[in-house]
Amino acid sequence: MIPILKYGQVANDQIFARVNPTANVAAAVSGIIADVRQRKDAALYEYTKRFDGADLDTLEVTQEELDAAFAAVEPRFLQILENAAANIRQFHSRQVRSSFQYEREGVILGQKITPIENVGIYVPGGTAAYPSTVLMDSIPAKLAGCRQIVMVTPPGKDGKIPAAILAAAKIAGVDRIFKLGGAQAVAALAYGTESVPKVDKIVGPGNAYVAEAKRQVFGIVAIDMIAGPSEILVIADGKSNASHVAADLLSQAEHDKNASAVLVTDSEALALAVQQEIEVQLAVLPRQEIARASIDNNGKIIIASDLDKVIEIANEIAPEHLELMVDDPFAYLDQIRNAGSIFMGRNCPEALGDYYAGPNHTLPTSGTARFSSPLSVDDFIKKSQFSYYTADALAACAADVAYFAGKEGLDAHGRSAMIRIEDTK
Repeated sequence: MIPILKYGQVANDQIFARVNPTANVAAAVSGIIADVRQRKDAALYEYTKRFDGADLDTLEVTQEELDAAFAAVEPRFLQILENAAANIRQFHSRQVRSSFQYEREGVILGQKITPIENVGIYVPGGTAAYPSTVLMDSIPAKLAGCRQIVMVTPPGKDGKIPAAILAAAKIAGVDRIFKLGGAQAVAALAYGTESVPKVDKIVGPGNAYVAEAKRQVFGIVAIDMIAGPSEILVIADGKSNASHVAADLLSQAEHDKNASAVLVTDSEALALAVQQEIEVQLAVLPRQEIARASIDNNGKIIIASDLDKVIEIANEIAPEHLELMVDDPFAYLDQIRNAGSIFMGRNCPEALGDYYAGPNHTLPTSGTARFSSPLSVDDFIKKSQFSYYTADALAACAADVAYFAGKEGLDAHGRSAMIRIEDTK
């Protein structure tokens, strides 16, 4: 049963304790990466057979496979995928940046926006299929103007990728798709093989092996973030519906056993009602075993004295998903400083963000919302700055530049400006 903790009556380390999976996979991942670098495709075929049970003839999804999968998906779900894609495009199109330049007295300054050319999208497999991740990670890359989007996702034992994943990839405009998962997929994207092209950036969530592989290849390629277990924090007042709160907490608990579901409230009555309602709803969940482990080991209900204290606690936790379940959520929005994605009011379950609303669902976890942001179009661009000075403009400031350089003990810097002035005399 999910525990109830009263803020101020229990130690803060209980209130703010986080999930900390103890899997130490660094050495195993390092070995896989080294093997893929050395043996390339041969290693990929071997690991896919060993870890996924699939004996592949080819690593890349063919156009025929893509078309067959698209035809196999029921029309209603195809339309839902199209609707979700449209919502995601509508939201992310507002993130697209423009280059700029401006002038002042013989000087032209500016910033140039350039898409990252080749990006890799990792889409998890395993206990569930995630066509939503395909849309969320690929559409911003398309809007940014990336030349090539390469997707990797693990196959089933039959050597196939779920039809819904491939349908979403076709809708999103993914260029190439490979039947690869785990650390070996990340290594292939980072270093390239005979079949898999080397990319410039890898994005997308995955298990502990994928997260560690992204950590180890960072610097060879860019990455979006190191994603931890899924999290939800619900802020709810005494007017909230306990069954709605419980359902929202369980929506994240069913992800995996390390997921974290937290309610912070100023109402003891609501806390007790939600505690009981979680038990009622857990009993009928198809993924009951996973959700039960998450709730029992990582879930908590925190009671605070008032809504201001509730929000203070939420900011300290800095959750991936935050629901603000109050009558006027916009009155409190500015007080929320640390959260990946915020769901406003009583009619906005976090599941809307997972699939349909439009904002991205690849979000900072494990408290990193204190300093990082959701995946966006910005993740798929580079910014270059440029400067232009006329001879007169340089002459007006060269002495200042040289003086500044001298203060840092870098006389050659100053000389590079002054030599031009001296040459004109």
